[in-house]
Parts: sequence; C-alpha cells; structure tokens
Amino acid sequence: MKATVYEGPRSVSVKEVPDARIERPTDVLVKITSTNICGSDLHMYEGRTDFEKGRIFGHENMGEVVAIGDAVDRVRVGDLVCLPFNISCGFCRNCEKGLTAYCLTTPDNPKMAGAAYGFADMGPYDGGQAELLRVPYGDHNCLVLPEEAWEKQTDYVMLSDIFPTGWHCTELAKVQPGDTVAIYGAGPVGLMAALSANLKSAAKVMVVDRHPDRLALAEQIGAIPIDDFKGSPIDQINEHTNGLGADRGCECVGYQAHDPGGREHPNLTLNNLVHSVKFTGTIGVVGVFIPQDPGSPDNLYRQGEVAFDYGLFWFKGQSIGNGQANVKAYNRQLCNLIQQGKAKPSWIVSHELPLDRAPDGYQHFDNRDNGWTKVVMHPNGSRPGSV
Repeated sequence: MKATVYEGPRSVSVKEVPDARIERPTDVLVKITSTNICGSDLHMYEGRTDFEKGRIFGHENMGEVVAIGDAVDRVRVGDLVCLPFNISCGFCRNCEKGLTAYCLTTPDNPKMAGAAYGFADMGPYDGGQAELLRVPYGDHNCLVLPEEAWEKQTDYVMLSDIFPTGWHCTELAKVQPGDTVAIYGAGPVGLMAALSANLKSAAKVMVVDRHPDRLALAEQIGAIPIDDFKGSPIDQINEHTNGLGADRGCECVGYQAHDPGGREHPNLTLNNLVHSVKFTGTIGVVGVFIPQDPGSPDNLYRQGEVAFDYGLFWFKGQSIGNGQANVKAYNRQLCNLIQQGKAKPSWIVSHELPLDRAPDGYQHFDNRDNGWTKVVMHPNGSRPGSV
C-alpha cells in the first residue's frame, strides 16, 4: 500500500510499504478515504519529537471497513467509520470511566497511558495517511457513520480529533451559556473551540492569532478576531470585556507558541491566558506540551518545564484543566450535530489532496502559507471503489 512516511525533519515521502492487515480477532481493516494533516503532526514533522524515521503519519482518519476479525460483532464490512485518534480498549479502568485518551491496555510502555495512530511515544501503531489502516478493538473504536457521510467526508472526518478536541477544551474551561471566551490560537483546534463555544451559547468568543486567513475563518462564525501583531492580545481582550477579562480561556497552541516577532516561547500563551482571564475564571489547555524538548530554544523547556505565572494564577483564584481529548466521550453527540445541520466543521478546510501530494501539503501547512488552513487527503478517493 502507499503511505506517508517520515524521513527526518521536514521531510516526508509517499512510498510503498507492507499492507496493513488483520492481526488479532478484534481488529478491523479500513480502506482510508479521508485523512487529515494535523497541527500535532507538525511537531513530529519538524523533528521536535522522537518520532522514528520510517513510521507512517496520520491520526485523523475515516474510511470504509473492508475486513473484520473473527471476534468483531458490531461493525460490518462496507460500513463507513470515523476513528478516534485515541486507540483504546474499552474495558480497562480508565476506559470504563470514559478516559479513553489514557487507556491502560493499548500503550506498549507500561509506564504510559494512552495510544494513538502514527504518534510519537503513543504506541507502535501505524498512522492512517495510507491506503489501509488496522484498527485495534474495532467494535469499540469505530464510530459507524450515517449514509450521508459519504458525501460530507470533510465534515465527518473532523470527528476523529479536532472537533472533539476543540469541544474538550471548552469542557476543560467549563464554558457555559452567556460566558465570554478567549481562545489563543486560530489553527484548526482553536477554530473548533470557537465553534464549540458558539454551540454552547457563549455570549462572546474572541480568537487570538496573527494569520489573516485563520482570523477570517473565526470571524465567519461570529467570533471576534484578535490580531496580536497589532497590539497586546491581553489589552484587546480587556477592551472587549470591560476590563474584567474573559470568563473562560482556551489554550490551543501548545509548546511551540511564537510571539509576533517570530521568537518561540513555550509559556507564552499560558501566561497570556492568566492575564486575559478574570479572577476565578477557568482555563482549558489542549495545545500539545511534551515531557521534554531537547530542540527548544528555552532552557527550561528542554527539560519539559515552563516559567508559569503561578503567583498571579493563584492570586486570581483561577483553575486550569488540560490534556488530550477523550474523543469517544464526545464523537457520537458531535456526529449528531453534524447530521442535523447544527455544525459544519468543514468550513475550515482549504485543500483536498490525493495522498501523493502529502509532501506538498506538509510543507505548505507547516509554513502557515496563506490559505492553507486545513488539509484533507484522500488516499483511495472518497467513494467505494473509487481511486
């Protein structure tokens, strides 16, 4: 099969690799019809993790079931399914609590919790930027989609990660109807957090970024664009909240946050949120932070530590929640919102590419080139039997 293979920092290729196959009775084999390039992939693409050369990228996947293991009971050949980026078992103590991002069965390191497709330090599982994908514990991990999803794949593929992750951020931040919400980052996850805050009837949603194309997408759904290139985002948020600060804050950037001058600060958005959110406000963090980053320009963060404004955070009585989204806690209800026309997450999609153009997609998306806001690839076309 063809697959997108990591060759080293800022280098991927599409090459022939051994076909994915059924390995255990509980497996499902999926022919991938849509797979996204995620901002999280860029950390690995840039060589800022220990993702191994020769591995296959891709954790935002959907496609058609083409084979099932003998123990698969619910999923059927021919089903169109979306796959949570979390690979979970469904029966460990964490999964039983709905914490599927922290499954205790699927990681290959007993000191870790959680696994994912094609992701550094999250198990040995191949990614889905390929023609075929093996899905462990298929009955549990496959979300069977409605028939209309064949024609709306750019909506439904977002259920694999970024829509649930954006929703998760608003859950961590405890967004309620009538709240003012400040979101740092207008990448795909930040835009999904803005969509989620709107769906929860937030009174005012402000999105901080400096890329005009991304801010324009935020404005399309009624969010207030905050361009930090034009002035302090803290001051701008205060102006929109009568000097009080936002009720809730969402961090959707992560450890490779840059200031308007292009300098990297892993603590930038975290500390900006402490200043941007009101006394007793709440903050959700879904931007990726890793235990250590030897490539960081920040001496502290090379050891996975940040200079956090904890004194002000404590003095303001704020609270913070963070971590990866438990996709299965949200994907079915968000699927219903798409099906009923309440949510259309595909508004962020800028490019649909064949798999062979993965290197171009990675290069443009990593460069934040104008207009490259979200890339969806179709390794097998988007319909049964299509190429």
